[in-house]
Amino acid sequence: MRRADRLFRLIDRLRPGKLTTARALAEAMEVSERTIYRDIAHLQASGVPVEGEAGLGYMMRDGYDLPPLMFTEEEIIALSVGARMVQTWGGAGMARGAEQALEKITGVIPDATRARAEKLQFYAWASRPLDDRTRATIDTVEAAIRSPERLMLDYSDEKGARTERPIRPLGLWFWGSVWTLVAWCELRGDFRMFRLDRIAGARLLGGYVPDPGQTLEAFCASEAGADAVVRRDCANGR
Repeated sequence: MRRADRLFRLIDRLRPGKLTTARALAEAMEVSERTIYRDIAHLQASGVPVEGEAGLGYMMRDGYDLPPLMFTEEEIIALSVGARMVQTWGGAGMARGAEQALEKITGVIPDATRARAEKLQFYAWASRPLDDRTRATIDTVEAAIRSPERLMLDYSDEKGARTERPIRPLGLWFWGSVWTLVAWCELRGDFRMFRLDRIAGARLLGGYVPDPGQTLEAFCASEAGADAVVRRDCANGR
């Protein structure tokens, strides 16, 4: 986590005006107490009215707030709904990111909008919840796409036959209950789509320089008869 993000979360946790120990803050933010002490000192030096001391706890005086976010009420509701869906269907890192984003948003929006968002009667239930392995695979693949970095997949097809596939991951698609990965398969020398729930393992192999004929754009161009939704997503670079 970037320090700026961590400081924002620290302010958010201190805002209610309740005395909180460094140990509780460290556990909540998954860092060491030493890091919390350094962050508190940085906030105090920056003029943030944090009071307290090591061994007793810290709190923030009333009246301090962060600049408001320029979101409409409808946008806040949409973000809340989207975050709940990501928490149900996304990777572990995505779910944490969605929760942290909601904490930031609800911490600075007007009380009336916050109350409406908290009472939102929208739920994202999964008839077949994502298992921890698939959630971890989503995070691994997403990070590899951003890098970009090659992956070695331990993959099983619909008949259960397992192969190891060195691939270049290009994009992720979510189909309502199943995630698929579009990639350049080095084993087959062609584009392939892989269901993430059939990936038993994904190992990083190192970075690479994208080949013009092996990109997501090239895949989309090759799928002239693809479903309209896929073509639209390709055009938008999703």
